[in-house]
Amino acid sequence: MSVAPLHQVLADNRYPGRGVLWARTLDGALHGGYFLTGRSAASQARRLLRQDAELIVAATGAAAHDPLRHYVAACERGGWLVFGNGEQVAAVADRLEAGQPPAAALDGLDYEPDPPIFTPRITVATDLHAARGAWFGAARRSRGARTATDVLMLAVRDLEPGDVVMMTTYRCDGHDIATGEPFVDTRTAAADREALLAEVWDALTPQLRVAAAVFTPGQLADAAIRTAIP
Repeated sequence: MSVAPLHQVLADNRYPGRGVLWARTLDGALHGGYFLTGRSAASQARRLLRQDAELIVAATGAAAHDPLRHYVAACERGGWLVFGNGEQVAAVADRLEAGQPPAAALDGLDYEPDPPIFTPRITVATDLHAARGAWFGAARRSRGARTATDVLMLAVRDLEPGDVVMMTTYRCDGHDIATGEPFVDTRTAAADREALLAEVWDALTPQLRVAAAVFTPGQLADAAIRTAIP
């Protein structure tokens, strides 16, 4: 069964919110990726910064800290790479470092308290000592009347060159915004990390894109980054 290319999937989703991906580029290397878009001035006034073994989503200018907008987006510690769209990244990394298995570390999370859409918490974890696959976790509000959090988990293994698995917080046709699909299988023709970052960045709606990064497990400090605001 054929799947749509990554750039088309992103271009068709006019406002994906924030996204995580796990990919194997054509050179055979595995990469994680994180990107964020924003509609409000506060959401757009952000950038990604390297800080030791972490990537930080930080405010630009004199904006006050907002835990829903400013957080550790990726970190490497305890033999794990963890990345995602909020403060749960640090919590999951703590649990993995304490010896919890990925299924337990990704459990017990909640969606964001931001009605009416209730943004999902999306997180990826991969073992740096055996980086063949990755665990995706999503804490989502039910699409029905229930307010309890649904926690979805996906173990992704043995990607072939060109394979990409992605989660986004939203899906949008340019008018209506809804919670994103549980996950999307897609493909990339990117030869390497830099080409994968360029494909993601160029496909995001120019007026909404904020920042994006692609990183190789074990080399987070050398992440390739694009930001709308330098």
